[in-house]
Amino acid sequence: MKISYQEVSKHNTREDCYVILYNKVYDMSEFIPHHPGGPQIIVKYAGKDATAVFDPVHAPGTIEKHLPKEKFIGELDLDTVPQEVRDAANAAQKEEEDRRKNIPPLSGCLNLFDLELVGSRVLSNMAWAYYSSAADDMATYNENRDVFRRIWFRPRILRNVKNIDLSTRILGHHTTLPIYITATALGRLGHPDGEMNLTKAAAREGITQMVPTLASCSAEEIAGARDENGAPTQFFQLYVNSDRRVAEEMIHNAEKLGFKGIFVTVDAPQLGRRERDMRTHFEDSGSDVQKKSGEDVQRDEGAARAISSFIDPSLDWNDIVWMKSVTRLPIILKGVQCWEDAVMAAEFGLAGVVLSNHGGRQLDFARSSVEILAETVDALKERGLFPRPGFEIFVDGGFRRGTDVLKAIAMGATAVGIGRPFLYAYSAYGPDGVVHALRLLRAEMEMNMRLIGAPTLKDLVPEMVDLKALHHRGSGAPTSDDTTVFNPKGSKI
Repeated sequence: MKISYQEVSKHNTREDCYVILYNKVYDMSEFIPHHPGGPQIIVKYAGKDATAVFDPVHAPGTIEKHLPKEKFIGELDLDTVPQEVRDAANAAQKEEEDRRKNIPPLSGCLNLFDLELVGSRVLSNMAWAYYSSAADDMATYNENRDVFRRIWFRPRILRNVKNIDLSTRILGHHTTLPIYITATALGRLGHPDGEMNLTKAAAREGITQMVPTLASCSAEEIAGARDENGAPTQFFQLYVNSDRRVAEEMIHNAEKLGFKGIFVTVDAPQLGRRERDMRTHFEDSGSDVQKKSGEDVQRDEGAARAISSFIDPSLDWNDIVWMKSVTRLPIILKGVQCWEDAVMAAEFGLAGVVLSNHGGRQLDFARSSVEILAETVDALKERGLFPRPGFEIFVDGGFRRGTDVLKAIAMGATAVGIGRPFLYAYSAYGPDGVVHALRLLRAEMEMNMRLIGAPTLKDLVPEMVDLKALHHRGSGAPTSDDTTVFNPKGSKI
């Protein structure tokens, strides 16, 4: 049955709500109170076309899965759509096409910074604001990059570096690089396939992927994107829900899907103020986990606040003990920011820690993970807790060059997590962009391993880095760019 646009527009209230999705008309009236993303977003599009908002964060078949068949009213009669609505849709499509016009060939991107620049051009304002934002004055965000400038190499000569081996093991699983793709939320803001781009690229390059709780795609979809050999190895990043039953279900689902470890985020009892993100008004319906958990979505302070309302601020060490009791998977604490907590994690019998400040998105003036790494290794060694089988140290935040990775490995890290650059890469080029980014890092690391004099990662020892300037931080005063009001794309308002 064909439904005119004018007829749909009459059903524009909370109690009587029709919504257009993919040129199909649905009656959402009874579903509104049960919508996991909250009622506001549906009511906003009552009597209208919500496809552009719905599509980036929902997998195909979502409507058919969650709405009874009788709620499908009919096909939209396209001949009845008003010209102004057509013009608005065409303008939005043209804007998307214009953003993606004339991007350089992938071979023209020579480093991760080039990929970020291209990503900034193709992403929507809201997506760029969410992906690139950081806390307050962005002092920690900037320090994450600046710290590497204070670490210098002490190369060795006359070593046989004809053959370079960058492979290692993460929690017992082989990886071709000491790098893993760390968890980042809302992947479909940048590309229709979202986090599945990362899965495909990780499988091709033989590295590990950490799957986020707040992914746009479901964990099932991401696991289903593995190749025919079951690659890549995947870990699950867990935000702990206030309802521990939900958290336990997520852990057991991760086990069922074949994930090999649980990385529990512990640095986000409250989401930080990410002002670039807050200047936009989030209009999606949230992450896949919220569609399942029934959490409301607050939309007046950007995407980060909108997707995080379910995270439990009461999480403590007792919960970690409980978590160990409900799974046999290794548990790693993600977001450790001082050596004392790393020591406690080792003493608790956990499988490791990720030294991380959440990419500078949480507490501003939190120190860089690399600075904490030096203190953590020393403290663990003093107590006979490192190195030892069954406890590994990971770091993330600000890694953009192969030399950044090698510095962390020399200091004692098992592997390094990288997030944002891969988002930018696939937003512009799909999984090929991520593969290209990984190959750029591989080439940089191979070259610099030769120049340092280390044919394998085991040969990359602490004596090869000079840390005398590590703690000599700048003032951290905000730059003019930090304090000027910007729009999400960075041009001054």
